[in-house]
Amino acid sequence: MPEKFNYPFYYTPHPYAIIAAEELQTYISRQDWNHNFGIESNVAGIEIGKMFGVLVVVNTSGELGYLAAFSGKLANSNHHEYFVPPVFDMLTEGSFFLEGELKINAVNARIAEIENNEIFIQLKKEFTDLNKRLVSEEEELRKEMRIAKANRKKQRLDNEGSLNSEDFAKLMNTLASQSIAYKTRLAQFKQLQKERIIELESQLKPFSAELDLLLNKRKTDSAQLQQKLFSAYKFLNKKGEEKALLDIFNDTAFKKPPAGAGECAAPKLLHYAFKNDLKPVAMAEFWWGAPPGTEIRKHKHYYPACLGKCKPILSHMLKGIDVQENPLLTNPGIDKVIQTVYEDDFILVINKPHDLLSVPGKEIYDSVYARIKKQYPKAEGPLLIHRLDMSTSGLLIIAKDLESHKFLQQQFIKRKVQKTYTALISGYLKETEGTIDLPLMLDILDRPRQKVDFENGKSARTEWKVIERKKGMTRIEMKPITGRTHQLRVHCAHAKGLNSPIKGDDLYGKIEDRLYLHATTLSIQHPSTKEEMFFEAQPDF
Repeated sequence: MPEKFNYPFYYTPHPYAIIAAEELQTYISRQDWNHNFGIESNVAGIEIGKMFGVLVVVNTSGELGYLAAFSGKLANSNHHEYFVPPVFDMLTEGSFFLEGELKINAVNARIAEIENNEIFIQLKKEFTDLNKRLVSEEEELRKEMRIAKANRKKQRLDNEGSLNSEDFAKLMNTLASQSIAYKTRLAQFKQLQKERIIELESQLKPFSAELDLLLNKRKTDSAQLQQKLFSAYKFLNKKGEEKALLDIFNDTAFKKPPAGAGECAAPKLLHYAFKNDLKPVAMAEFWWGAPPGTEIRKHKHYYPACLGKCKPILSHMLKGIDVQENPLLTNPGIDKVIQTVYEDDFILVINKPHDLLSVPGKEIYDSVYARIKKQYPKAEGPLLIHRLDMSTSGLLIIAKDLESHKFLQQQFIKRKVQKTYTALISGYLKETEGTIDLPLMLDILDRPRQKVDFENGKSARTEWKVIERKKGMTRIEMKPITGRTHQLRVHCAHAKGLNSPIKGDDLYGKIEDRLYLHATTLSIQHPSTKEEMFFEAQPDF
């Protein structure tokens, strides 16, 4: 038996939890869910993988067992045999949520009716076309006016010395009349333009006015329904204390619960356990099915509870439970030694050991920066030009003065620095080389994880090639064209990348003794001599 309940946001599943999870996986595989998990081909419906969870518990008689849960809905239902019920069932017949949804759906139907009205569509098109045409016509008129103005100026300058005062005065009057005529023409055009737009707007108004009212009503009704729903989600803890979602998230950066909060497996499991006088022993959550488009999820892989949606809830629910310490608060790099690869009066190139921070973190100050600052107290400037993840080992360059830092920083900004990494990938890669182009952005609900987002993500490109295939592993060399956070890790793990996590990747793969990723080579131009310099440090794996 575990002495303490596992810290749910970073853990290796306890053997009891693994036994329970594997038994649950067998059960899932034998059911006809009418739900397309994306595992088998030729199954109807959209592919939707699902997070499942198990909670090992002890009852009042001292018997050991487990509870099972799924996140969200499964086969469009909250209730399935073998699984705990939701904390609050919004889909119960006659519930305020379903009644509220019916009202909102009626508003949506009327909105769709207006938006699809042929007269409304035609008027909108005429309005758009008219605006475009009037903008074009006004620009043409203004262009004509600019040319005419230039011609008047030329006439004035050409005749200023050659005409007598009387003729020149007549010319100036003529030119002034031309100028006034153009201004009058522009004013008349604008007035006509305004009248034509007002005429069309008056025809559109009955439609747009009702549409605005309906859209505001939908927004208000949805917000009120959401507030009522969040108030209905109330979570128990060991002490029997009940707390609603609204109150739980009131003190967070979000201020209000994000979508789907409270529907994850972990809160469901703990709530049921406390409600039925069961003592939590260990928990594990795993993904079942095809990966989603953005996040990295692998079939049957274990994942910690998410920070954005679950941490505030579980912080309340785990009060009074003896929970393991957060392993991320301990410093795994305390005994790690920094190796010097090259040093002169301007730069220092080191081989950073894995598990040592590049810069101080929120909880751990020990880092490359802290150690170098102590070793070189007279060094000026920010010292580090770039960083490596704490788990990544390899070459890191440090500037000893401000001018060197600025010079090297510009090389990184302009992407003139050449870097290669070595990584061990789980399994064999069929291809021998290629380029991965997957835009990345921060997953704000699960920091520090990154996700792939083709609409809002920043461009991220990586070139790679196979170095060796051996013992079920593939050693590859990677060259990042861009330098996004976790770029290499995500590009390896994502289904549209190599679809094989780097060995030991605790964020996107499986926890092992270390992350098998190493910054192997680095090419820069020296800040003082301007000499092209190449550094290399081979990994110890």
